[in-house]
Amino acid sequence: MSELQASDLALFWAGVIALAIMVYVILDGFDLGVGILFGTTTDEAKRVSMMNTIAPFWDGNETWLVIVGAGLFATFPTVYAVFLSAFYIPVLLLLFGLIFRGVAFEFRYRSQRLRWLWDGGFFIGSIVVAFVQGAAVGAMMRGIRVVDGQYAGGSFDWLHPFAVLTGIGLVFGYALLGAGWIVLKSDGALRDWAYARIGWLLVIVFAIIAAAFATVLSVDTGAVAQGHLAGRAWGWVFPLLGVVALLGAAWAARARRDAWPLACTALFFVSAFLTLGVMFWPYMVPYAITVANAAAPEASLQFLFYGGVVVLPVIAIYTIGVYWVFRGKVSGGYG
Repeated sequence: MSELQASDLALFWAGVIALAIMVYVILDGFDLGVGILFGTTTDEAKRVSMMNTIAPFWDGNETWLVIVGAGLFATFPTVYAVFLSAFYIPVLLLLFGLIFRGVAFEFRYRSQRLRWLWDGGFFIGSIVVAFVQGAAVGAMMRGIRVVDGQYAGGSFDWLHPFAVLTGIGLVFGYALLGAGWIVLKSDGALRDWAYARIGWLLVIVFAIIAAAFATVLSVDTGAVAQGHLAGRAWGWVFPLLGVVALLGAAWAARARRDAWPLACTALFFVSAFLTLGVMFWPYMVPYAITVANAAAPEASLQFLFYGGVVVLPVIAIYTIGVYWVFRGKVSGGYG
């Protein structure tokens, strides 16, 4: 089956999964970013206030990751199998990090003696989750070895210098999202503290982007050689939009516009996601398995469609409802 023969249902489910990934990255990205910034201060008042800003949201944000996993398993089983085989270790690290974060979030308030352990778990778990996600993206940009529909590489093929660089980049990118969220949801000393970190986080993100470009133009041309961005000149609008978004975040931080640093950083992530889409399409596993030849049988896609049109809007409405109910700045916790 060629890339041009993907059915409407296959394209629909590919779109749903792509949208769920983007929503997850932005929503869980800011609370992972708060967890990363959490470990950079020892001020207990600031730590409590930082946790209060994400308390009603963090577990619901991870629902979108479940949608991605379940959606791949049901609608694109070949992609699910290849992805797990290629990233078995990163996925395990991801799960461990999410578990540590969840446990630490609840236990730190009930264990004075071991609070240092739960605080460390929250901080390190956030870093691990962000890093393995970024490393997986970098590994996918370099391509995944697939033979006869099965992963043909090794367990540590993902652990490449370019993937390490993208992993580190996502850690600081999520931290930038987290700083924007703290600015949006807090006031007083914590808000000023977060504003003070946006500037140097932007500098680091720009430096990592420059290092990534230097890497792909010199020592690791394979990182983008197989991508389609070079042949789709219109796609360059997305990375340019990402640069403009980061500059907008810098302006917003300087002008003290509370809502704009988060909005601009989220726009940067959207532009980066669309850039990857231009690079990868029509491949779901770069550069070996397309949307068309990865899709489940049409009857399965149609059966799942009827469930999806009910469940997915409910999840979206629930998510929007939570953010609406807990809108505005946090004052003394949500209690």
